[in-house]
Amino acid sequence: MSLVVLLGGARSGKSQLALQLAERAQAPVVFLATGEARDEEMADRIAHHRQERPASWATVEEPVELEQAVIGVDGTATLIVDCLSLWVSNLIERRPTPEIEAAAAAAAQVAAGRPGLTVAVSNEVGLGIVPLNALARSYRDVLGRVNALWVAAADEAYFVVAGQTIKLEELT
Repeated sequence: MSLVVLLGGARSGKSQLALQLAERAQAPVVFLATGEARDEEMADRIAHHRQERPASWATVEEPVELEQAVIGVDGTATLIVDCLSLWVSNLIERRPTPEIEAAAAAAAQVAAGRPGLTVAVSNEVGLGIVPLNALARSYRDVLGRVNALWVAAADEAYFVVAGQTIKLEELT
């Protein structure tokens, strides 16, 4: 069917839009969660997000091996990948940048090749100030490239701001 990428800031409405797109697809839904509960606050966030999803949806929790997780989902199901920004965060101190970008490109190609709808969610973190430390700058840069790889593989991409969407189009 297609790969749709939703980019935007924190609490912009990306994940809510992904849920709506999945419901409209009228197919079984698999929610691929990349977040890791490394502290109590994150555990609470994950629990809250689980409660937001319909009980009939399957959940796959995979913080690192994104490509394999996408491969493991039934191709006819609608797949929500939420989110690429947490996935990059999970990898940034574990793997060198070229490996992260190669893994992102491979996962994006697998997602784009699925017959069912895939909706990938990611934060856009490059619109603010230049981060003060090297790790934060590296994260911003890597996530920007990962987002670009996924958007390049996508059939459609949207920037979500305050619950509203702007369609992203390649200037030719």
